[in-house]
Amino acid sequence: MDYIYKIPPEWSSHSATQIHWPSNKETWPGERLEKVEWVYLHIINELHRYESIHLFVESKEVYDRAHAKLSAFGIDLNKLTIHIKAINDVWARDCGPVFVQDENGEFVILDWQYNAWGGKYPPYDDDNQLPRYVAETFGLQRIEPGMILEGGSIDVNGDGVLLTTESVLLNKNRNPGLSKEEIESRLKKYLGIEQIIWLRNGLAGDDTDGHIDDITRFLNEDTVLTMICDNPEDVNYEVLQENLEILKSVKLKNGKPLHIETLPLPQTRIEGTTVDGSEYVPASYANFYIANKVVLVPLYDGRYDQQALDLFTKYFPHRRIIGIECSDLVWGQGSIHCITQQWYGI
Repeated sequence: MDYIYKIPPEWSSHSATQIHWPSNKETWPGERLEKVEWVYLHIINELHRYESIHLFVESKEVYDRAHAKLSAFGIDLNKLTIHIKAINDVWARDCGPVFVQDENGEFVILDWQYNAWGGKYPPYDDDNQLPRYVAETFGLQRIEPGMILEGGSIDVNGDGVLLTTESVLLNKNRNPGLSKEEIESRLKKYLGIEQIIWLRNGLAGDDTDGHIDDITRFLNEDTVLTMICDNPEDVNYEVLQENLEILKSVKLKNGKPLHIETLPLPQTRIEGTTVDGSEYVPASYANFYIANKVVLVPLYDGRYDQQALDLFTKYFPHRRIIGIECSDLVWGQGSIHCITQQWYGI
């Protein structure tokens, strides 16, 4: 079909990455804040060697704290552009601008609305304003598709195929006035999509209702990584098996089946509970981030971490594969992909 806009795959060349410095003490209470800052320092330290970073901090006070820690860690601050801008939390993937190309190949910003996963964590109005802020700051056209959509709820292969979950996009806490057909129509129009692969549900403990970037992601145009459980008693076993069976039934537009790679889900049950009372966190190797010349892979579980790193080495032989321990990050119910958003044309 002819498209008006087209979203690039994550492995295409970025101009920068958007990241928010953690400062929300409801998400990161007590000692959790300093622990997650250390994870951020490691992520930024690796990422800034390969592409520019636009780092958002919510106030001058947070700027001073972040600046001191970044400097002490030896990070080249010339590779960072720091925006002192009101934000609500760290989840840049879900509230940040989505860049697409128009028919002339120019990048424009899609401003999908954001309501903190169905209104779970107010306030979220500052995060919802970020696409407008980026568009106005850098002089880019901004398009409003008129629909709530988080970046972590979709994944694309750059050739017209999109992955998503029914538990998120069809959830009445997002777009109660839109039918499945109307949602599909907007995805096709604004993202240049021809085929939508609908999986059912996401992981236990995922307060987004089941984002795709915790369960199944594209590794290239015809290959996906999907998470599985070996233990039938695991809380996620049946959901992941159902998703695997759906993927096995998919035929791409060329008539060929998807090539499917699997990784075992790391330990997701935690001691105690998260802030929202969950005994589980959405720990997953599918929450990787593909950046320029590097893939950042979250690590959680010594039983499977090396297997995950080996898989990414196989599929991204010309990029460095860097594992980063993310147990303290995923405690807040997101990981590397959730806190990053790639930019183009800036």
